[in-house]
Amino acid sequence: MTEEIQKTVEVLRNGGIILYPTDTVWGIGCDATNPDAVAKVYAIKHRSDSKSLVLLASDMDMICRFVAEIPEMAVQLVEVNDRPMTIIYPGAKAGAKAEGKGDIHFLAPNAVAEDLTVGIRIPMNDFCVEVCRRLGRPIVSTSANISGEPTPKNFAEITDAIKDAVDYTVDPSLEKGSTGLASQIIMVGLDSSIKIIRA
Repeated sequence: MTEEIQKTVEVLRNGGIILYPTDTVWGIGCDATNPDAVAKVYAIKHRSDSKSLVLLASDMDMICRFVAEIPEMAVQLVEVNDRPMTIIYPGAKAGAKAEGKGDIHFLAPNAVAEDLTVGIRIPMNDFCVEVCRRLGRPIVSTSANISGEPTPKNFAEITDAIKDAVDYTVDPSLEKGSTGLASQIIMVGLDSSIKIIRA
């Protein structure tokens, strides 16, 4: 798996688009700080960039670098979580590269919602966590289908149109850790209010 992780990270660093297994379903992904790469993902999906994307991060420390303030309730949810869960955070840091911060970036503006909320999940599989960790920033994770079409539950269900559109496809044998089901989505406010978007 190490070689597969290295190749995937190399493609992401070069602005490429990947097709990869997550802890839920197969995803189309890219470096979430690269607006040109994010635009390519929207184009592959035939989807408007007025909609935001789900991102994956390696851990809560990474999320803290890209979200202005983490609600306490979000931390608690992550600590007790036992199934794939995407949390919508307020106050995403989006824009150009942060001055004087070395390799630390802001999220691509087209990867977050207009109100600067952003959905981020810490994936429950080693491959995705390690890819994010080695890349050093979140990656986009949107289902591997044209917008409006059924979400493929496994690699065999992904259309050739999607497979042909990406720059790199991760070894399908790594999908064994995927549930084939979408994650739950929970919006958390700074006042620790909770809204269930998808159970």
